[in-house]
Amino acid sequence: MNRVKIALRTPWFWAIVGIALLLLINTLKNPAYLAVSVNPTTGMLTGNVLDILRVSAPIIMIALGMTFVIATGGIDLSVGSMMAVGGAVAMETLSSLNGSSPIGAMLTAVGLALALAIVLGAINGFLVSVIGLQPFITTLIMMLAARGIARVITGGQNTNATNEPFRLLANGQIFGIPTSFVLAIAIVALIALAMRRTALGLMIESIGINPHASRLAGIRPRPILFGVYILSAALAAVGGLFSVSEVMTVSVGGTGNLMELDAILAVVIGGTSLAGGKFSIVGSTVGALLIATLNKTVLFLGIPAAATPAFKAIVIIVLVLLQSERVRSWALVRRKSPGTPPSGPAPTVEQTASVSKEAVA
Repeated sequence: MNRVKIALRTPWFWAIVGIALLLLINTLKNPAYLAVSVNPTTGMLTGNVLDILRVSAPIIMIALGMTFVIATGGIDLSVGSMMAVGGAVAMETLSSLNGSSPIGAMLTAVGLALALAIVLGAINGFLVSVIGLQPFITTLIMMLAARGIARVITGGQNTNATNEPFRLLANGQIFGIPTSFVLAIAIVALIALAMRRTALGLMIESIGINPHASRLAGIRPRPILFGVYILSAALAAVGGLFSVSEVMTVSVGGTGNLMELDAILAVVIGGTSLAGGKFSIVGSTVGALLIATLNKTVLFLGIPAAATPAFKAIVIIVLVLLQSERVRSWALVRRKSPGTPPSGPAPTVEQTASVSKEAVA
């Protein structure tokens, strides 16, 4: 019973319930929805579930970076534009290195994309931690600036490239699972290990709870804030690489568009408070899977584009309500029957006054 209560109080438990319900709805419409088959041409596995895992990889990356930024009490509205920057650098690099070693070109493209994202993330971190600007304003400016940088890199045009190793980042498989999803989970595991096996995670949480108290405790907020914004930008660039490798095209206006909203939703659904403090890496990952499943469900059910935001909003509102302590207490607390006698005699006025005096004293 205690384990059940703990599970019900875990925010990302309800995200798992939401994923299961969405899959059930899709299965009721098409009983073969969860079926997995082998593509006779490529020999790889295909299926809706594998598609969900593949498209969830970019969301997992930006949600993971957003988790640590929000845990410090900040916000990063530039992750969608960082995805566009990473994709633009990668596509332009691969296009210019066409004809050279495919693996060398891919490594160069990935390295340059990460390098530029780290520089832009460092600017965010500097403005927030050193200059003291509000994270909302800082990252809002960077959202516009990074999107403009992506346009400059590509000349304002969609850029295509051909590179088989890079294409396999999203379209390849490892033991039947999309490569991008496997890489995303590996990155999540490595970062989770670094956060929980060292004091870094606790320091991030302490800064989000009370920066002044953490400073008095010997924690230096500036380097940590600097680092989380760099990490967020780098992970967003990785998400951009996953996104563009699926179609081998970067759209300066479409790649990463409004993805920062999906990242914030995934983090909140996973149980990380927007006020800062404790964070949940597992919760953010499950939240990203829920967002990917929801996006896939919208397309599968043929919901009109005009009604898509409303449908997503309804699902997310239901999940947030299920996470609410008050709503759960209404559902879980057993009310006593009207005929149940009180557990003891009601206190007298003199006893109540005596207790109040002792409490005041």
